[in-house]
Amino acid sequence: MKHHPHVPTAFKAEFSNWRQWMGRAIVLAFAAIAGLTVVGFTWLTDHALAVFHGVQTAHWWFALAWTPASAAAIVWLVRRYTPGAAGSGIPQVMASIEPSVHPHQRGLFVSLKLSFAKMFLCAWGLLAGLSLGREGPSVQIAAGVLHHARRWIPKEAQISDQGLLIAGGAAGIAAAFNTPLGGVMFAIEELSKGSERRNNGLIIAAIVLSGLMAVSVFGNATYFGVIRVEDFGIALILPALLVSVCSGLAGSVFSRLLVVSLAGTSQDRFSQFRAAYPVLFAALCGLLIVVVGLLSGGATFGSGYSHSRGLLENQSETSSFYVLFKFLATWLTSWSGVPGGIFAPALSIGGALGKDIADLTGYGNAPTLIALGMAGFLAAATQAPLTAFIIVMEMVDGHALVLSLMTCTLLASGISRLISNPLYPSLAQLQLLRLPTVPRTPDQKSAPQGPSESR
Repeated sequence: MKHHPHVPTAFKAEFSNWRQWMGRAIVLAFAAIAGLTVVGFTWLTDHALAVFHGVQTAHWWFALAWTPASAAAIVWLVRRYTPGAAGSGIPQVMASIEPSVHPHQRGLFVSLKLSFAKMFLCAWGLLAGLSLGREGPSVQIAAGVLHHARRWIPKEAQISDQGLLIAGGAAGIAAAFNTPLGGVMFAIEELSKGSERRNNGLIIAAIVLSGLMAVSVFGNATYFGVIRVEDFGIALILPALLVSVCSGLAGSVFSRLLVVSLAGTSQDRFSQFRAAYPVLFAALCGLLIVVVGLLSGGATFGSGYSHSRGLLENQSETSSFYVLFKFLATWLTSWSGVPGGIFAPALSIGGALGKDIADLTGYGNAPTLIALGMAGFLAAATQAPLTAFIIVMEMVDGHALVLSLMTCTLLASGISRLISNPLYPSLAQLQLLRLPTVPRTPDQKSAPQGPSESR
């Protein structure tokens, strides 16, 4: 039988190690800095997109030259100076947590340099009207800031690099969505699989503190405001089931398309052209994004945040082709190689899908199906149903839709698992291919080496 701890001895052991407490204080301080950094990133991206919309509204032809040129320039800068800043940022953080990655190699995926590059390049992408979100990049940005605390933490504090990266990545989600609980779930569901649990309490405290930085600046407001939904009724069953299945199918196709196109393993001409001429390919993707944007009346430019909020507030008319157009614009943006996330565009696609089904079925309370569509598509695209459920749940006024949201995300994610491999783990494996290797003999397996060992 296990004995209870001796209270005086336990207190002495806990509080006598000042280095451990110093380490914890440093982690919490950097968590606050990470949260404020994401707040600054949010401000920067919002203003960049507002500038684009202002110019594009006044001069519709402006994007025809500006967007392709910007996409090409961004991809050139990424490939030339910061290859670790490409894409969403979540796969980089997941790759950096892998036990096989040497500590000296983590700078390939997460660092202060990459955090600042990500902020600048994502803001430029939105200034160009590309269809990308800031939430995935916030994960890499916050992880880079918090991981920088490593050099200040005493070794005796026993705080692992993996713990810092998990806390930083989840803190980015918490601050980006203004949902600390969503950040905690993201850490559990996506980042901390198989990680050690010694500092789980400290990790959660860092995530919550980072989220509170966003709350202190933006107030206790949710991402899209409060979604007013009605109580569950029999009339909701068929439309809700239809939203769950359709969002699951659409999200899984989106995920599979991203994995296949970004892997570049296909022998089709597009993949070969992308590999041979990445900058020109990015420019062509930018041109197609402009064409899609003009066909949609400008609705698909940017993250989709304003369009989704307009739908929820019944202040935005949406074309029946918006789901397809936004789907294409987001896929083309990701395929081009421009840094940017998919969370906000995924919520926008799912919300519009829910609105279309509300119109199709004649269901009276459209925001209810919009919320279900948001959660379902995001859950299917990321195969992280609990994170999607909590992020949308915190937007809902009251608890009337909690069980429906949970059912929708689980069903949509289940459909996605039948069609597509998990998006972020698949892309994390692609990131691990960037690790340098030493030459091998026929009877030896190549092993990843740190930068100093691979020269």
